[in-house]
Amino acid sequence: MLGLGAPAVGVVAPAPAAAEEQPAAPGAAAPAGGAAAGTAAPGPPGGGEQEPTAAEIAAAMQRFDAGLNLRSGKVTVGDDLAELDVPEAFRFTGPEGAEKVLMAWGNPPGSEALGMLFPAGVSPIADDSWGVVISYVEEGHVEDDDAKEIDFGELLAEMQKETSDENPERKKAGFPAVRLVGWAEPPHYDAATRKLFWAKELEFEGNEDRTLNYSIRVLGRKGVLELNAVSGMKQLTTVRSEMQRVLGFVEFKPGNRYEDFNPDIDQVAAYGIGALVAGKVAAKAGLFKGLLAFLVASKKLVIAGLLAAVGGAKVIWDRVRGRA
Repeated sequence: MLGLGAPAVGVVAPAPAAAEEQPAAPGAAAPAGGAAAGTAAPGPPGGGEQEPTAAEIAAAMQRFDAGLNLRSGKVTVGDDLAELDVPEAFRFTGPEGAEKVLMAWGNPPGSEALGMLFPAGVSPIADDSWGVVISYVEEGHVEDDDAKEIDFGELLAEMQKETSDENPERKKAGFPAVRLVGWAEPPHYDAATRKLFWAKELEFEGNEDRTLNYSIRVLGRKGVLELNAVSGMKQLTTVRSEMQRVLGFVEFKPGNRYEDFNPDIDQVAAYGIGALVAGKVAAKAGLFKGLLAFLVASKKLVIAGLLAAVGGAKVIWDRVRGRA
């Protein structure tokens, strides 16, 4: 068994609005929480509050974004670990900003993300946004000898079975069942750059919109840099194109690169390329570490429900509006 067939990142990301027919271009202006201009968007459920206007939702998004220190250009992630030369079409936020976004998307605190990338011109909490979570796993130098020998069709079948077998435990823990539909993008490994990418199409119980989990792995001296994009399948064309750009602007810094490996002092990982795709690294940390949890139906609900589990709808909406 190669391990967990679930997605590689334990994050929740809202799906695109149901009425959306085409994914928004990365540079497109953010809609006012999915509401048309001049119309009211739904307020927090059960709060009995007056419905917020499109202008109020847009203002809430702007206040949220202002606290993320979004930027482009050259940024270093980790302890001088890697560098991203972020073009103007993207925006980067560091660990604190990433934590804010992931919590707004419904994740518990403590993500330990090194940062996140977003398409420019769209708020991370807008209906048509998507994001890339950046993290690092240091479990040794991953040897790539198995890359040419992997039968990815056979590997997919194994992952689908494991995902199905683990559903009873997911449901027992309060998570929805998930079905791994198939590859949205078959795995590709570039031995020259030591970069691996693939994408999975997922179906979560209770959610009519299928989920896209697009993954990049950059092999380094002592571990693997992970970049995981989460969106709805409707955004596949956009995400696929933009993730190919991401592949080109992320690199380990000198001293941490794959070729810097020293067999005399550096540890070798206990797994190879196949295990990275199958999710064995995520599985080592526990069943739900690698589970991409249920996508909520709309980011309007994210805006209205940042802390629904602990704060109550009125308090949440006050916080989003900047009143608390």
